[in-house]
Amino acid sequence: MRIFENTSFDFLSSNKDSYIISGVLLLVAIVSLIYPGLEAGIDFKGGTEFIVTTETAIPSTEAASALGDATGEIFEVKEYGNEQTLLIRTAAGGDAEALQNTVVNTIESSFAGSSPRVDGTYSVGPRIASDLKEKAIVLVLGALFVILLYIFVRFDWRYAVAAVLTLAHDVVIVLGLFALFHNVTPFSLQIDQAIIAALLTIVGYSINDTVVVFDRIREYALLFKTEPYAETANRAINTTLSRTILTSGTTLIAVLILFLIGGEVLKGFSLALLVGIAIGTYSSIFVASPIVVALRERYAPARRVVTANA
Repeated sequence: MRIFENTSFDFLSSNKDSYIISGVLLLVAIVSLIYPGLEAGIDFKGGTEFIVTTETAIPSTEAASALGDATGEIFEVKEYGNEQTLLIRTAAGGDAEALQNTVVNTIESSFAGSSPRVDGTYSVGPRIASDLKEKAIVLVLGALFVILLYIFVRFDWRYAVAAVLTLAHDVVIVLGLFALFHNVTPFSLQIDQAIIAALLTIVGYSINDTVVVFDRIREYALLFKTEPYAETANRAINTTLSRTILTSGTTLIAVLILFLIGGEVLKGFSLALLVGIAIGTYSSIFVASPIVVALRERYAPARRVVTANA
């Protein structure tokens, strides 16, 4: 099935508009990463996490206060899907089972009729958390370097620079969204191993879409040698538009279903994919291609345009 057959949209005439949009998104993302900043999950900062179900609704602030008074530790408490399920986190180490008993006993004695039940426990030591954090950073940077090398070998340095800048654009915007809204959403937007997996998935998806466009640009550049490079690139984008819309659209539908019915554990992961795939589709057309055209026109001899004499 093909849609947008034989289109002739002028994608590259509004470079300034796309640069402004991307610039604003990046500015908001970078400011958000500075303040309020990302919220690291248990995976990367260590600590213990409990999912506690109660018979009655308990305000999260009151639960945090009661646990703090009983243990002398700082507890973070949030609703987890509904008013009768709490997500309880603490950086306190030690015996997870003893801490779990303390949490249950404190809630039970502080809130009559609550009958708390622990449905899940997750604990990571500080040394393991530090190791996981370092490996996650190396993994993401390593993926970007391998992609840079691949695009450089398959195309040339201009395409490689455009690809890596585009991927950095996509990743920073997704992380900025998590930093901006992690205190607002009713589900967790903490950065953990699942989110790192989502970021790597976004990188892979985005580069796949970008390579398809780049390959068509290179193909048309050889076919239409006397045509201005911007027109060649625009023609290439139009011929890949059907594939881009269908691939991204079907993937987004699947991820949206995962977000809606996948449960609380997958909310952050699926939201990262939703935003990342949407941004990646936009950037492959409105960010990567304009950068390639700009670099080509700046660092390559101008093409000779043949015109008919009157």
